[in-house]
Amino acid sequence: MRAELCTALIARADKPNMVFLTGDLGFMALEPLRARMGKRFINCGVAEQNMVSVAAGLAQEGMEVWVYSIAPFCYARPFEQIRNDICFHDLPVRLLGNGGGYGYGVMGPTHHALEDYGILLTLPGMTVYAPAFNEDVDEVVTLAGSNPGPCYVRLGRGELPAGARAPGYAPWRRLAEGDGPVVVMSGPLAGSVLGILSTLGECRPEVWLASEMPFLRAPLPAALIERIAASGRLAAVEEHVAHGGLGAMLAQELLTRGIALLGYDHLFARGYPSARFGSQAYHRRDSGLDPEAIRDSILKLARS
Repeated sequence: MRAELCTALIARADKPNMVFLTGDLGFMALEPLRARMGKRFINCGVAEQNMVSVAAGLAQEGMEVWVYSIAPFCYARPFEQIRNDICFHDLPVRLLGNGGGYGYGVMGPTHHALEDYGILLTLPGMTVYAPAFNEDVDEVVTLAGSNPGPCYVRLGRGELPAGARAPGYAPWRRLAEGDGPVVVMSGPLAGSVLGILSTLGECRPEVWLASEMPFLRAPLPAALIERIAASGRLAAVEEHVAHGGLGAMLAQELLTRGIALLGYDHLFARGYPSARFGSQAYHRRDSGLDPEAIRDSILKLARS
């Protein structure tokens, strides 16, 4: 999604108060943005804590601030500065984390972002945007740019199946209607589910996509709540750890509403069960997040 991000930011770059900070990353992708912004494109070097504090200061002075790095260096390394300098002051700094989940594959756990939005959503005022398709990025940049508080954009790689069209962006989207279990997911894994729908026959699920969190800012649609209550079978799918993730938020929402389930499955990033490292696809298989595992979960729920 970096190319789409670059295009969307270039479209905003003529705003004189816009500034872009990078932690010495974005090579072979963001050069057109650098050329358009000139001195307002600032390479802060490998100094992420300082970069976030600088971003907070610029935002305090009324600048439109964007901060870019690969995801773990965007939220984990400077977490204290995000909390103290940005969130405690409710400053509109837009954090752009590239490679959410296992996106950086063979680079290993230091370069993976498996707990990013769960951690950041513990902070006051934080909004998370998780685009699922390349086509989402333009709208997400517009939303983040107008957000009056801190936000985090979790970028990945668009994975739409060949011939499929991305639906228009919304905080919640129904990707497929069906009489089977309800599947709620976040991020580019949505492409995996769309790719297996034709193999499910009469067990075709109803598939929903969450692209904004927390739910207090983007409440569950009435149609989704009604469908979950009617089905009684739900799968939550996310490339994120269980704690603080989409599944946990859904469970709390359903308990609060008094909606009981007959069957529930949570497919999430389980770290490194094999104690080996490989591509993003390898780690998804290792965690049971590959298309076959998702298909098996849906079929099991349908038969429960």
